[in-house]
Amino acid sequence: MNLLHSNDRPGEYPASYYAATAEAPGPFPVLKGEQRADVCVIGGGYTGLSAALHAAEAGLSVILVEAQRVGFGASGRNGGQLGSGQRQDQQTLEKMLGLDDARTMWGLGEEAKALVKALITRHGIDAELKPGVAWTGSRAGEVHDLHDYAAHLNARYDYPHIQILDPDQFSRAIPSPAYKGGIVDWDAGHLHPLKFAFGLARAAKSAGAQIFERSEVHRLDPGSPNIVRTGSGQVHADHVILACNGYLGTLDRKVAARVMPINNFVVATEPLGDDAARVLGEDIAVADSKFVVNYYRLSADKRLIFGGGESYGYRFPADIAAKVRKPMTEIYPHLRDVRIDYAWGGTLAITMKRLPFFTCIGRTILSASGYSGHGVGTATHAGWLMANAIQGQAAGFDAMSNLPAPSFPGGSSMRQPLLRAAMTWFALRDRLGV
Repeated sequence: MNLLHSNDRPGEYPASYYAATAEAPGPFPVLKGEQRADVCVIGGGYTGLSAALHAAEAGLSVILVEAQRVGFGASGRNGGQLGSGQRQDQQTLEKMLGLDDARTMWGLGEEAKALVKALITRHGIDAELKPGVAWTGSRAGEVHDLHDYAAHLNARYDYPHIQILDPDQFSRAIPSPAYKGGIVDWDAGHLHPLKFAFGLARAAKSAGAQIFERSEVHRLDPGSPNIVRTGSGQVHADHVILACNGYLGTLDRKVAARVMPINNFVVATEPLGDDAARVLGEDIAVADSKFVVNYYRLSADKRLIFGGGESYGYRFPADIAAKVRKPMTEIYPHLRDVRIDYAWGGTLAITMKRLPFFTCIGRTILSASGYSGHGVGTATHAGWLMANAIQGQAAGFDAMSNLPAPSFPGGSSMRQPLLRAAMTWFALRDRLGV
C-alpha cells in the first residue's frame, strides 16, 4: 500500500485547521522532461524544504520534487511543538551514548531549535511562534522525575529555561484533573506548522530552488550523475537528498528497514472563547508523560488543537474525531460535548531508538528521517546539515549518523504486527498507571 495515496485525495491538503488557515504557495508545476541540477531533493516537507533553501543559498542549482503538495505530509499536520534537545531526554542519552556524545546531541538539538527561530525571523514567516512547552505528570513519581530532569539540565547542561511549577502555578496554567504537576520549558515553543512549511517553500523559491509538485518519484538510480525518475520526467543530479520520512516507500530498503511509518491523529475544536482558560491558563503547548503521548495547545482563535491516538495500520479510522475525543475528554472531562470542527490524520515515522536515522547511500545520496515526533526542529535542522554535508561541512551530519539505528524486527512483513502488539501493551500500561 502506498501511503502517498492511501488516505488523501491526490494533490489536496487534508481538511485540517491548518490547511483552512494558511495560504499555500504555488501551485508549483509538474516535473516534465529531462532536468539537470547540482542537487535533487525528494520530498517537500521541513527536511526537503530546508535542504533546498540552504543549498540554493549556497549557490547550488537545486530541484525539489514533491509527490503531492509542499507541506502535505507530517510537516503540515503535526502538533506544532518546537522542543529542546532530542526526542530522547538527556538522561536516557547519557546512558545510551555516554556523557560526551550526549552533550553533542544536546548541542545539535539546541542548534535545531535556534535554526527554526532564526528562519522565521530572517524570512518573515508568519508561523505564529510562541514560547513555552509544558511536560506534565499523571502521578507523583512522574512529577518528581520531571523536576529532577529540570535540575539535571540546569546543572549539567547550563540550561536555566525550565520552570518547575508549584501546585498553584500548575493548576492555573493547566487546570486538568488528569495531572499532578509538571514543568514548562520557556525556550521551547509552538507554532502553526503548515504556515512554517509554506514559509520555507517561499524562501527556497526566492533563493533560486526549483520546486515541482505532483511529481512522485518512482525510481532512484544511483550513479554519476544520479537519476531521479518521476512519471513524466527525470532529474540528473550530482547529489540527491532523500527527505521522505514516513512516505519513503520502497525508494531505499536500508532506510525503510530502520524507519517505520505510523499514523497519528489531531482535532481542532470549535473556538472556546472565554472557556479556553479552563483548558490552558497560559498560552503554552503541553505534552504528557504517557508512552502514547497526548499533546495539545490553543490556536490563535482559541480552539483546542489536540493530538493523540496513534495507530499502526495504514488506513485512517473512519471517525478520527471519535478516536481523539476519548483521550481529550480523559484530560478535560468538561469538553465531552464540545463541537469538533476539524479532524485529520497524518503519517510520521519512528525508529527503534526514537532517534533520527541519518545515513549516506553511496557517496552522493544522503537521507534523514525517523524523527519520532520531534520533527519541527530536527527535520528542519536535518535539511541544513545535509546541505552543509554536500558542500564538505559534514561534522553535524556525521554526528547524527553515528546514533544507534537498529532495524525493526520481523522485516517489512512482520514489523507492523510486532509494533502494534508492543504499543497496545504500552497503551494498557498508560491506562493502568503502571
